[in-house]
Amino acid sequence: MFGLNLKEMVEYGVMGILLLMSIIALWAVFERFLFYRYIKLVLYENKTELEIDLSKNLTLIATIGSNAPYVGLLGTVFGIIMTFVQIGQLGMVDTANIMTGLALALQATAGGLLVAIPSIIFYNLLMRKSEVLVAQWEILQEKKQRNQHYSKEVESF
Repeated sequence: MFGLNLKEMVEYGVMGILLLMSIIALWAVFERFLFYRYIKLVLYENKTELEIDLSKNLTLIATIGSNAPYVGLLGTVFGIIMTFVQIGQLGMVDTANIMTGLALALQATAGGLLVAIPSIIFYNLLMRKSEVLVAQWEILQEKKQRNQHYSKEVESF
C-alpha cells in the first residue's frame, strides 16, 4: 500500500511541477507579446537599455523549455521504479500489469514535452521579435542622426 501512495504522490508531484512550469511560461509569453506590441522605440536613447527591456523573461521561458523534459523524465524514472517496487512487493509477473505501469510512467515524459516544445517555439519567436525591434531602433537612430546633420547643413547655408 505504501508503494501505491508514494507512486501517486510522485505522479501528482511531477505533473503539478509541470503544470506550474507551463503556467509560468504562458504568463511570461503573454507578458512579452504585450510588451512588444506596445513598446515605444522612440523613448529609448540607449541601445543597451532597450536590449535589457526586450530580453526580460526570455531566459525564464528558455529555462522552462529546456528543463521541462528533464522533469518529465524524472517522473518517468520514478514511475518505473515504483512499478518495479510494486512487482517486487506483490510478486506479480503479469505482463499486462507491467506494461500498464510502464505506460503510466511515460505520461510524465509526455507532459514534459508538452511544456517544453511550445516554450521553445515561443522563445524563438520572441527572440526574433526582439532582434527585429533592436534593428528598427537602430534605423530610427540613423534617421535621427541624418536629420540632425541635414538641419545643421541647412542652418550653415
